[in-house]
Amino acid sequence: MATLPASRRADLFPDARAEDRFSTSATVDERTMLLDFLRAQRATLELKCVGLADELARRAVEPSTLSLLGLVRHLADVERGWFRRTLAGQDAPPRFSSETAPDQDFDGAAPDPALVTEAWRAWHEEVAFAEEFVAGAPHLDISGVNPWRGPVSLRWVLIHMIEEYARHNGHADLLRERIDGAIGI
Repeated sequence: MATLPASRRADLFPDARAEDRFSTSATVDERTMLLDFLRAQRATLELKCVGLADELARRAVEPSTLSLLGLVRHLADVERGWFRRTLAGQDAPPRFSSETAPDQDFDGAAPDPALVTEAWRAWHEEVAFAEEFVAGAPHLDISGVNPWRGPVSLRWVLIHMIEEYARHNGHADLLRERIDGAIGI
C-alpha cells in the first residue's frame, strides 16, 4: 500500500492532506485494515531477512547504512518511540540511538552475530508491546504528543509505521542484492 502513488493513497485516506491528518481518529474498519497492513509489512520484512545474518558472516561486504544490524535496530527504536513513548507515554529512551547520535552504531554490514541476535530480540519485544497496546486500547481515538509532529493519533502512527516498513523492506532487498553481488558497493 505504501508504494502506491500519492493520488491512490489519497483515495484510501481521503483526509491525508488535511490539517488535522495527524490527529484524526480511525474508524473500527480502518483500524482493522491498518493493523492488517502493518502486520503484513512486519512479516514480509522478517521473511526477507531470513538467512541474511549467515550470508553477511560468510561474505565480505563493505559497511553500509543498509546493514542488517542497522535496519533492525532502527525499526526497534521506531516501534519503541511511537508505541511506548508517544502513545503509551512511557519513559522509554531509544535502545540503539540517542538525541546526539540518532544513527549510533547502525552501520557495519558484517557485525558480531550476537549484536544481530540482540537487535532482533529487541525488535520482537517492541512489536509485542505495540500489538498488546493496540489490542488493549479502550477506544479508537487514542492519541499522544510527539515533539516532532505534536498531537498524533493511533491512526496516523499506524499509517506512518506501514510506510516505514515499506521503506525498510526495500532496504532488505537492496542488502540482499549487494550480498549477491548484483549491484556495486
